[in-house]
Amino acid sequence: MQRISFRRPDDWHVHFRDGAVLAEVVPHTARAFGRAVVMPNLAPPVTTTAAATAYRARILAAVPAGIDFSPLTTAYLTDDSDAADLITGHREGVLFGAKLYPAHATTNSQFGVTSIAAIAGVLAAMERAGMPLLVHGEVTGAEVDVFDREARFVETVLVPLLADFPGLKVVLEHVTTAEGVAVVQAHAGRMAATVTPQHLLWDRNALFRGGIRPHLWCLPVLKRSTHKRALRAAVTGGDPSFFLGTDTAPHLRHTKETACGCAGIFSAPTALEAYLTVFAEEGALDRFEAFASLNGPAFHGLPPNEMRVTWEARPRLVAEAIAVPGEGELVPMFAGETVAWSPVATETEAA
Repeated sequence: MQRISFRRPDDWHVHFRDGAVLAEVVPHTARAFGRAVVMPNLAPPVTTTAAATAYRARILAAVPAGIDFSPLTTAYLTDDSDAADLITGHREGVLFGAKLYPAHATTNSQFGVTSIAAIAGVLAAMERAGMPLLVHGEVTGAEVDVFDREARFVETVLVPLLADFPGLKVVLEHVTTAEGVAVVQAHAGRMAATVTPQHLLWDRNALFRGGIRPHLWCLPVLKRSTHKRALRAAVTGGDPSFFLGTDTAPHLRHTKETACGCAGIFSAPTALEAYLTVFAEEGALDRFEAFASLNGPAFHGLPPNEMRVTWEARPRLVAEAIAVPGEGELVPMFAGETVAWSPVATETEAA
């Protein structure tokens, strides 16, 4: 039986939501990952150090007893963000970074930034402080094809931003295109990207296989197979600028299976199984630890986790749904299907 042992990984992009959903989804991430960068797009969003402090406390209250897990909270940038508050929060260890959502780009992004000019002072302060900018890289104009939104953002927004703030550390979140891969590689060292399991596994045909598949609907949307191949080459080829970020995004079933469904894939319960499948298919399991456990900490100047985990090629059936008491249920990635990898119930200190 094939086994792989690696340092406990981190998830550099998660959505926990709040309330009853948060209480249900946090344990899935906490059991699999040592740290997670938590997105701030609640309603209302987490825009200040005080709000992030309170949100972090709610997350920690949902972590199962005996599990060592660190949520890294972030601030949601708006046109009115207070640079002094954000830098103070970063200096005090409350705010890991700040998240740029172009207005109306994705879930709860209606409060987002309308133009880079509106936050130029904030970006300059972040640049001086070494505070990372986490970017949802899509333009939102109605005239832009949804499949071209990331490539257009790279060309018209991201490249000028990188030139205007040359000392700013930038993460292109959930990169989905060859253009996104190329811009990260062209700015290696001060720029990196997170990569989701869904964009490594599927192309846009999967959205329509046998009918519309609402639980594969996410933003950024799945792209052409040429882009999927570019992502696979980057992450399995050992490029240190790319690391694990699931973008796990839970929505209750009734908000997905509806005439205007929410965008997001709840991948936390099966994300590592998905990534391991991709690396096994590419014959690159020897490079998995770097992608999952080492590249992210190295880019952000943090130590890797000391514990090691072991997984084996052993099939496991995934639940059809996960109940959220009083709210409904969540449908995880691979619901009702069999995944090829399973964790071994051991964890040891790193050698």
